[in-house]
Parts: sequence; C-alpha cells; structure tokens
Amino acid sequence: MQISKFSEQVSPVAGSKPVCQSPDLAPRKPSIHVPPNAWDCHAHIFGDPLRYAMRGDRRYTPAAAGLNEYRQMLSALGLEHAVIVQPTIYHDNQVTIDALASSQGKWRGILLPNASVRKSELDHLHAIGVRGVRFHPKRGEPSKLNDLEAVCELIAPYGWHAQFHLDARDLVELGPRLRRLPVDCVIDHLGHMKPASEASVDDPGFRELLRMLAEGKAWVKLSAAFRFGDPMPPYPAVAPFARALVAANPQRAVWASDWPHSSHTGYMPNDAELLDLLGLWVPDSSTRHKILVDNPARLYGIH
Repeated sequence: MQISKFSEQVSPVAGSKPVCQSPDLAPRKPSIHVPPNAWDCHAHIFGDPLRYAMRGDRRYTPAAAGLNEYRQMLSALGLEHAVIVQPTIYHDNQVTIDALASSQGKWRGILLPNASVRKSELDHLHAIGVRGVRFHPKRGEPSKLNDLEAVCELIAPYGWHAQFHLDARDLVELGPRLRRLPVDCVIDHLGHMKPASEASVDDPGFRELLRMLAEGKAWVKLSAAFRFGDPMPPYPAVAPFARALVAANPQRAVWASDWPHSSHTGYMPNDAELLDLLGLWVPDSSTRHKILVDNPARLYGIH
C-alpha cells in the first residue's frame, strides 16, 4: 500500500551518489546489563532499490544492510523494541511502513510530514505503529518548517510527536516556537552539538534545550555520538553534553543506535560500543533502565 500523501514530493535529478560505508555486521554483546524490553529509539531501514526507488537528489546511497542485518544487531545487543525513522532518500514512506508490518507490533515508526494527509490515512498509520513525524530544519533553512504548526495540529489527536533533526544552537530562536506546539518535541542526536572549539555545554542554544527538558517541553535522543568530531569511542568530548542532558531530566531521555550510521566516515563503531556509552554517561543502573525501557515505552507506546 503506497502512502504518498505523507511524503516529501521532490522531483528526482540524474546522477550517482556515493555509497555509504557498511555498519559493523558483527555486533557484539554489550558490557552493560541490558534489561528486558529495552529499546533502540532511532534506526533507518533501507530496502531493495528495485522496489524502493531512491530520489536522484539524495545526499547518499545506503550500504547493503537491511532488515536482516538490523534484526541481527538488535538480537546481539539484547534489544526487543525499535523505532524506525523514515530516511529522506526515498520518494515516500513505504520502506518504513513495510518494516513496521514485519515487526509483529514491537516496532514504532516516524515518517516524513505532509500537511495534506487525510484523517483516514492517519488512522491507518497509527494502527500500524506510527507515532510521529520528523522535520529537518537545517541552519539557514527555515522553510523546512513551513508546515510545522499545520502538521502538528493534524497529529495531536493521535498522541504523536514532532521529531527534529536540528542544531541545538538554533533553539535560541526556534525554542519559543517549539514550546507553543500542541505535541511533544523530540530532539535528535544529543542536539547535534559540536564538541571542542565549536560549542560547549554553556552555549545558549544548548542551555535552552536543557531548560526545555527540565520543564517537560522536550525529549532528547542519546545517539550518534560518533558524528560530532570525536573520532573514537568512548568519545570523551561528547560526554559532557550527554551527562548534562540526562541530568536535566532523566525521564525525558532515550537511547538510540542511529543504525546503520549512514554517511558516517572514519572509524565505524560496533553498536555494542555505542550502547556501552550509557555505562559511562549514566552510571546509575536505575536511570539507565528508565532510558532504555520506561521512557521509550511512554513516548512510543500505544495511545
């Protein structure tokens, strides 16, 4: 079943795109204890390009790693639930919809937004496990949020949330707008703060993110620590940001792998190394249980 109304409608352009390096396909068992019913709250599934046509203007071509490899990773790490986030490289959301259909109700989905989606489509999407939509506001591109309020009004009755792939430094300006939304806001990848010379935990935008967490106005994903300039695990330059986010509100943080780490260059971490970061960032086991089990169950559970 094609759900094209809930898609970014972008005309493809010709040209090949670089193929991403593969994730580590030999996932290990993590060193920390992983409790039953733990979640991976952010992963992308890519499918056969003969079945799922990719946009010509995409930024990358995914590596050959799909559902089977992802299930292997979840099993190795001891994770039972997952949140599949629609990639931007496709014309519609079908690859994520099909992944949800294969999960026997244990996975949830985040799709790309469109303000013209019909209620009947939203009813169907909710029934199969969709729980939110993802916006991609890049620095200097406010047009990415033109339909923000309209979409959030549509999804609010379903208990869905709005997920944002943004740079937390933009929250100085954007924060008041997000606070007014009728839905929960989820901030990807530690707020995309760049450690070392570019930013610190005292950055005004990051402080706004901390306030939003403390006030229950936002959630944050503890994910993608490998993307911010620190080349090797355990990414010590990223740790102050992660610890500050958890300290702001441990009931509003979730963990995610960001599998299969698309467009990442340099050392490819084993996913067990990424989960083990929680042992360093969150030494208290009861708080880790909240982050891995209790918090995602509330955020992505049946509404």
